[in-house]
Amino acid sequence: MLQEISITNFAIIPELRLSFHEGMTALTGETGAGKSIIIDALGLLAGGRGSSDYIRQGADKCILEGLFEWPKQKGFESLMEELGIESDGSNLIVRRDMSLTGKNVCRVNGHIVTLANLRRVGGYLVDIQGQNEHQELLQPESHLVLLDRFGDATFQEKKRTYQEAYEAYRELERKVRKIQQNEKNYVQRIDMLNFQQEEIAAAQLVVGEEEKLKEERDKLSNYQKIVDGLATGYGALSEGEQSSLDGVGMAVSEIQSIAHLDPEYEAIFENIQSAYYLLQDAVGDMSRQIDLLELDENRLEEVTQRMETIRQLKRKYGDSVEAILAYYEEISEELDSSDFTEGQLDKMKQELTQKEERAFQCANELHQARKAIASELEQSILRELKSLYMENTEFEVRFSNRADGRLDEQGIDVVEFYITTNPGEPLKPLVKVASGGELSRVLLALKTIFSSEHGVTSIIFDEVDTGVSGRVAQAIADKILKISKYSQVLCITHLPQVAAVADYQYYIVKEVVGGRTRTSVAELAAAERENEIARMLAGSEITPLTIEHAKELLRLAKK
Repeated sequence: MLQEISITNFAIIPELRLSFHEGMTALTGETGAGKSIIIDALGLLAGGRGSSDYIRQGADKCILEGLFEWPKQKGFESLMEELGIESDGSNLIVRRDMSLTGKNVCRVNGHIVTLANLRRVGGYLVDIQGQNEHQELLQPESHLVLLDRFGDATFQEKKRTYQEAYEAYRELERKVRKIQQNEKNYVQRIDMLNFQQEEIAAAQLVVGEEEKLKEERDKLSNYQKIVDGLATGYGALSEGEQSSLDGVGMAVSEIQSIAHLDPEYEAIFENIQSAYYLLQDAVGDMSRQIDLLELDENRLEEVTQRMETIRQLKRKYGDSVEAILAYYEEISEELDSSDFTEGQLDKMKQELTQKEERAFQCANELHQARKAIASELEQSILRELKSLYMENTEFEVRFSNRADGRLDEQGIDVVEFYITTNPGEPLKPLVKVASGGELSRVLLALKTIFSSEHGVTSIIFDEVDTGVSGRVAQAIADKILKISKYSQVLCITHLPQVAAVADYQYYIVKEVVGGRTRTSVAELAAAERENEIARMLAGSEITPLTIEHAKELLRLAKK
């Protein structure tokens, strides 16, 4: 339920704050007073398309804010969780700011949302019925949507089942078409990736291998230099009648004999002795290295070839072994997830045929379910139209198949409403034969049928009673009042019969203040309602008789 709306600098409204009630509220006033402007503001709060033209002349922006009771409909809590919007469980505040610069900020309970998400939220809050809905009835493609809304939970489950099957079919169809359209390029890429994968896998790369190969290559390439260096060093230290090592050993013996005489001699002895032991170790190491040295010319060639293999792979796939291996993982993942392998396209085509058959099966089941609910809808609409003084009306929901024989999101059905309001006349498309008043009554009949399960917080009727008068006007008033038993109803009307049955009545007036036009709204007390309904009855000149007539309308409405 809409509890309150605040409007600032919107069209000819500088500032307005209105509180609303449960039940039915009529909004009345002279033509052009600004009644529809309030409905436009509500439409924008529900996610309607905005424009800077709505901003009051001289203002930088307009601000719209609505306070609603927290909707109880199924699915609303899930939507709020998805959008990350918290609630105290009782109120929902929607705000929309529009500026001359084109900036458009939408908030729900203080949380900024996109316009698309505001529209999703607004779908649970208000349902505006006006000339656009008349146009909806004049569009045959909307008739199927209206028919489906009449279906119960079992029907809605059938529809979901079909749409899931259809989407699975379409998704696979898109993949197959993409492969077929780009098959040559696709196959070439898969072949290239397979080659690259095999080439890298065959190399059996190991992280750190390249550094070890460089070290081994350097040793093999400098074999003779290493041999000569070790041999010369070994000879200099250990060979000859008086080798260097023997000389150091002799020095150790001589200094050891005097080391106890002076601490400095002791330090010299320790240094020479340490050097002697280190030289002994070095001589032993050189001897072992000389024994281990062996020139393997084949191994040098192997190392060189292995390094060249790594260099070629680095040139193609990355600047390091790590980068090459990372690329290998990337293309392996692409190949694993690829829908195309040898013979896979044929398998996908077979699967596509199966999914198409499944979708058509679900579509046919949906068609049969629609036929059943169409019969029920026909009877329900005829009952409602009878109470709206269209008792001679015949109404029929007619089915046909899509011209191209293909499926779409709704199935295989094309639905159109047919009607005749004159006995003996054949049924013809609603869009061709219904007058404005008849469209209003058909729309009200549909809204009455759907209202008990509609689930929308507030239903707004924007002059849906256009083109009717007399007893039909009274019947429309009764029908709108009936709808208000299930949902809050706001009704813009020029019919006194409709205004009289409302639980509350707001009077909207346009006036000039300080050289500027502005719209103001006031809730009418009982006596004020009598005068306003009298004005609606008589026009500009109100007489005692029209006052009595207005009182009579209110008494009958209350009764």
